[in-house]
Amino acid sequence: MTDIFKGYKGAALEILKKFNIRVWSESKVKTTRGDFEGILLPRAENDDYEHLVLKLVTGYNIGIAVETIEDIKEVGYKEAHYKIPEKEFPVSPGKPAIKLFGTGGTIASRLDYRTGAVIPAFSPGELYGAVPELADICNLSTEKLFAVFSENMGPSQYKKLAISIGKEIENGINGIVVGHGTDTMHHTAAALSFMVQETQVPIVMVGSQRSSDRPSSDAALNLIHSTKTAAESDIAETMV
Repeated sequence: MTDIFKGYKGAALEILKKFNIRVWSESKVKTTRGDFEGILLPRAENDDYEHLVLKLVTGYNIGIAVETIEDIKEVGYKEAHYKIPEKEFPVSPGKPAIKLFGTGGTIASRLDYRTGAVIPAFSPGELYGAVPELADICNLSTEKLFAVFSENMGPSQYKKLAISIGKEIENGINGIVVGHGTDTMHHTAAALSFMVQETQVPIVMVGSQRSSDRPSSDAALNLIHSTKTAAESDIAETMV
């Protein structure tokens, strides 16, 4: 039964059970702040338990505080499929080896056009399926270190990230890319500039100003540029 509430816990889960609402349902939500209609999206592992996430017909996602909800009605249902088309990332002996670390932000994604849900991509195969240009630049490997909002990055995360980067450099990696939320990317970059010194390779922090489901998103282009910088640049320091 819990599978229909994908990712919801605590107060948010209780409100869905109360009104018998499934994730992916087209829902009309009555709140103390007005009425909203859209598709109920699943929650990510690092989200709180006090909000429902609704994708409006405009394509934008909104969070609705549970405490404001007076009624919810299901008027339709469109289940999304999570599977992202994967292609094996081609390895070319002559290309630089790049390591991509994830800290919780969405670097690239696929859009489910039936529901409008944004599905994050992270493995090399997923990223190659979403941004095939990466294979022209490097041999890519990935590692997800955290699943936190950028505003929750702190000393313990900085330390783990710095140690992980150091190990990759010791193992002979040609460049590092760190996917990071934009809110505090400059804080993490500053910390790394002190914690990882005399590096011989580029360390590139990357994020996006517009989410991957928007036509004007800069996510894919930023990923291409950051990877190219990490692979080909002679700037041996931390940069954004």
